[in-house]
Amino acid sequence: MLTAAAVMGASVGSFLNVCITRWPAEESVVRPRSRCPRCGRAIAWHENIPVVSWLLLRGRCRGCQLPISLQYPAVELLVAAGWLACVLAFGVGLEALRVAVFGTILLGVAVTDARHYLIPDGYTVTGLLAGVVGAVASALTGGVTHFAGPWEAVLGACVGAGAITIIGWLAEVVLRREAMGFGDSTLMAMVGAAVGPARALLTILVGAFVGAMVFLLLVGPVAWVRARRRGEPFAFPEVPFGVFLAPAALLALLWGTPLLTWYVARTFPA
Repeated sequence: MLTAAAVMGASVGSFLNVCITRWPAEESVVRPRSRCPRCGRAIAWHENIPVVSWLLLRGRCRGCQLPISLQYPAVELLVAAGWLACVLAFGVGLEALRVAVFGTILLGVAVTDARHYLIPDGYTVTGLLAGVVGAVASALTGGVTHFAGPWEAVLGACVGAGAITIIGWLAEVVLRREAMGFGDSTLMAMVGAAVGPARALLTILVGAFVGAMVFLLLVGPVAWVRARRRGEPFAFPEVPFGVFLAPAALLALLWGTPLLTWYVARTFPA
């Protein structure tokens, strides 16, 4: 069963690579069949086995011999490891499947936003529908779950999307330029539907804090040094917020409740 989970995860990771590559270009993820992005050569089935084919081809296209991005096996391995971890942690069942799907979508969001500064609706709409359907299914089957119930899912989607939209509007007023894309709002609607209103706000808080630290302490100084070397005026780099919201959302899902409990106990002692 563990092997099946890893193989299934690697296969889903292979499809996720297709989404990462095609959705930003507004291409179908169904047709045409997989092909080399450089020379356009169609990829045979035996050249499309997750991870294995990349190793056998030594990371190069059989047609043009140009390198195949390390992203492909890396994403496949990460998703395979994630699905395996879900089965190990939650057993075989609905909870493991929901966490695995949620984590896979978040990985796609993070990679796509890092590469293209874009969060396609394909991720967020799929995740939102999966969250609502999963909430209803979990309510009918019973049992302990990390996800929000049906009512919390609806409220969480509204709170998540509304909060990030307000923050984006305030940032736009201060910075006098667009500070938050619509994709961040739909992402937080998806996250809120999965974790509920309180943990949706926690996701934004953690994502904003980590993102600010990374850009203020690392990305910003590097960009400033490069601008000085080129003799160009310094402009603070655009922040792909989804890169930080995605792991924060997974943190909020799995450990958000004890974190909030700890915070409330420390802030408002009895």
